Amino acid sequence: MATRKDSAGPATTVASSKVKSKVAAGDSAVKQIQIDGLVVLKIIKHYQEEGQGSEVVQGVLLGLVVDDRLEITNCFPFPQHTEDDADFDEVQYQMEMMRSLRHVNIDHLQVGWYQSTYYGSFVTRAILDSQFSYQHAIEESVVLIYDPIKTAQGYLSLKAYRLTPKLMEVCKEKDFSPEALKKATIAFENMFEEVPIIIKNSYLINVLLWELEKKSAVADRHELLSLASSNHLGKSLQLLMDRVDEMSQDIVKYNTYLRNTSKQQQQKHQYQQRRQQENLQRQSRGEPTLPEEDMTKLFKPLQPPPRMESLLIAGQINTYCENVKEFTAKNLGKLFMAQALQEYNS
Repeated sequence: MATRKDSAGPATTVASSKVKSKVAAGDSAVKQIQIDGLVVLKIIKHYQEEGQGSEVVQGVLLGLVVDDRLEITNCFPFPQHTEDDADFDEVQYQMEMMRSLRHVNIDHLQVGWYQSTYYGSFVTRAILDSQFSYQHAIEESVVLIYDPIKTAQGYLSLKAYRLTPKLMEVCKEKDFSPEALKKATIAFENMFEEVPIIIKNSYLINVLLWELEKKSAVADRHELLSLASSNHLGKSLQLLMDRVDEMSQDIVKYNTYLRNTSKQQQQKHQYQQRRQQENLQRQSRGEPTLPEEDMTKLFKPLQPPPRMESLLIAGQINTYCENVKEFTAKNLGKLFMAQALQEYNS
């Protein structure tokens, strides 16, 4: 699997069925995720070593389920490879890694996967299909989305998502027509559900972090108060405009389908009227009426365009808007603070 922006997630291995059988007895939903600090550092290190620009990195999450809490205690990266690496077996690699972890008495049960994102661009069909495969095999599985762009600005961006039960039912039926999505009341707001995350560290690690904070330079703390705006806002707006263009193109396709459907209905109605008039004339002449014909053969029903892509684009637009809103709110806060300090000094 080549780790690209639109690449699918790691394959779900057979060993994952152990988790499903274990948690199915409790029949509990995941309401909270507890992640060890070491797992977060491994994800960040994975991106720093292999992630470049818009390239994404992926890996497998390991842990266990306790009541309604999913505890992620370990992870391992998924190595980058290209299509030329035909000998690479994804499932075999994951099985060997989990077997090795089991031999050293480390949690080896698969509970999800993680992926980095580029300016929040993670609401894609690849993510949807991969998470559906995981959630179908492992009921409590999640996908962790790590945003290195936000993290580089001083704010750890790590979010956990799951597919909603309504979307899971639609994906099982594999019917993404407008009627099916409308019947299931699926909108871009209720496609993914975010699960709150708690990062847990041992007492020794907390003491170490406290010592490192005391030794950190004062100048580094002042970087967060810089009034200069980076290219984050411009890039987010550019990506937002690209998605809006895609949405407009999709709307044009759907409007074309509606016009063609309306035109076909008019042609069908005109044909039926001509047929009825001709039968009336034949009856007046004492001739037998024409047999009824199958209208579906004469007028083949048009296939509606799938609406799932439109929902994903709308969800991605909403994510970009939230990123822009968050970024501008912080910058405006710093500007108002600087204005107040300037007025106070003057």
